Amino acid sequence: MSWAGRTAVEIADAVRAGEATAEQVVADHLAAISARDDAVGAFRTVLAESAMADAKALGHRPDLPLAGVPVAVKDNVAVAGQTATNGTRAASPEPAPEDHPVVARLRAAGAIVLGLTKCPELCLYAIGDTRNPWDTRRTAGGSSGGSAAAVAAGMVPLALGNDGLGSLRIPGAACGVIALKPGHGLMEPPPHDWFAMSENGPLTTTVNDTVLALTVMTGTPILPEAEDLRIAVAPNPLPPGFSVDAEFQEAARAAGATLREAGHTVVDHGRRFPMSLGWSTIAAWYSSAATDAHDLDEHALEPRTRSMARVGRFLQRIRRDGSRRRDQWRAYGADQWFGDIDVLITPTLAHLPPSAEGWESRGMARNAYADITFAPLTGAWNMAGWPAMTIPFGRHSSGLPIGVQLIAPPDGEGLLLSLAGYLERARPWARHAPTF
Repeated sequence: MSWAGRTAVEIADAVRAGEATAEQVVADHLAAISARDDAVGAFRTVLAESAMADAKALGHRPDLPLAGVPVAVKDNVAVAGQTATNGTRAASPEPAPEDHPVVARLRAAGAIVLGLTKCPELCLYAIGDTRNPWDTRRTAGGSSGGSAAAVAAGMVPLALGNDGLGSLRIPGAACGVIALKPGHGLMEPPPHDWFAMSENGPLTTTVNDTVLALTVMTGTPILPEAEDLRIAVAPNPLPPGFSVDAEFQEAARAAGATLREAGHTVVDHGRRFPMSLGWSTIAAWYSSAATDAHDLDEHALEPRTRSMARVGRFLQRIRRDGSRRRDQWRAYGADQWFGDIDVLITPTLAHLPPSAEGWESRGMARNAYADITFAPLTGAWNMAGWPAMTIPFGRHSSGLPIGVQLIAPPDGEGLLLSLAGYLERARPWARHAPTF
């Protein structure tokens, strides 16, 4: 029996009890990567030698919450001795002298880092070239697409990614796994924090694994607890002119109906995002490109990234970088728009994942249009700094999974996890893509 495909909780329980060794678990997952990643392209580099050495050094430690659990880390987060490229050839080749604090906590809890996962250049794009394990013609999403695909294909039970405007939730929904963006300040952000919009977070296949991972990554117990909530469903909160797939909208309604059966008050949320928020989110995105590209060799960047950075610099010069609207939305606008509810349910994506082919060679305008139409439902909650997560909820007629997004005000991670756990029990999902 291979340990690849088992949950993090199952693996850690078995290693702590002496029913499996960390070396056996790591070897099984390395074999899965070797057999599956050619079709998916989730990993930039696999750290087979160091992973086996770390597993051997772990020994039997019954006190470790993630004992022997293999993890993958997105290629913009520091792993000691490795170069974090942030998806670009322009990155410094210098290896990181030490682990990022979140990686250090994972290791201290017994997790074994198996490799670094791919991301699009500077993590700017919702469409990456990593392939979706559910349909390898399509993208796994971005920018944490490598991490999401590695989990969906059963190559690791847990991956670390981050989310600047949806970069955990977008690939999580595309690949049919759970992804949680914590609220601002719960854990240390990635090094490029996009004006405090970007947060590190876990990708897993079960709510229990998410609870365990988030507790370890934050160093704070996260208790799923939710009773008698007022929940609103917004099948399409986008401004007029933006469309959302009808099956995605129906999944959001079905999630609300399921929670109504659990005793919560569920209402319709008829408000639409203000158009000004959308323009400010786009401006913040372009400004983040300018900031992250500032010290890099422009000639080593992809043409789409060079163009984005130039537009971002222009927006910064004329003081139209989205910061004023972002600050207003974070201070009071999101709360006013949210109203008297505890949790909001929306689709995670607006449309099915597009093709994985050739986006890095296409121009800025085509990339921006594709990203905005594919995944416009997530960025508002980065602008607000609020917690949000995606869970798989049903299957599209195309055969791909559907993601439903749950959003809560600050400190609402426990509410989200509690509701996600109920939905998981009521409507269990396939934990991995069927061909894996």
